[in-house]
Amino acid sequence: MNELLIASLKKGDHFAMEQIFNLYWEDIFDATLKKIGDEHVAQDITQEIFIKLWENREQIVLSGDLAAYLHGAVKFRIINYFRKNTVKAGHWAELATLMSEQYADAADDLMILEDSEKKVEEALMQLPERMRQVVLMSRKQEKSIKEIAVELNISVQTVKNQITSAMKLLKKSLS
Repeated sequence: MNELLIASLKKGDHFAMEQIFNLYWEDIFDATLKKIGDEHVAQDITQEIFIKLWENREQIVLSGDLAAYLHGAVKFRIINYFRKNTVKAGHWAELATLMSEQYADAADDLMILEDSEKKVEEALMQLPERMRQVVLMSRKQEKSIKEIAVELNISVQTVKNQITSAMKLLKKSLS
């Protein structure tokens, strides 16, 4: 009977494929389910086996029983399934490691930035009152030199001199 089904299958007989499917589906599904333990995955693998049987029908050379051939296909598919999932799990683990390293680096960068900001604030507090006021207006309030001069009722050149002197003192203090 197997020989007749295979011969009909090789000719593209859909009826032969349907008979093979009906004869072997449950047995192949059960064998797959026992090995995998996941019904959805077992269904997918079983369907793939029968699809490949149909797609490769012209090239199939059976030296034995069709059931033995299909069970060999189950074994091959299950090995590939576990191999693929092992590789995938390894990639996920590697990605998780990279992400945690990236977050750790970002946390380190944030701590360095916060520390630097704290040191700049401390250095600003060491500046004379008027110089600190000019720098804060320039850098934090983003006012122009002209706006600062008008608001503080001092010359533009005095504002420039204050900023230049403040930057020199800050560089010295922070280095």
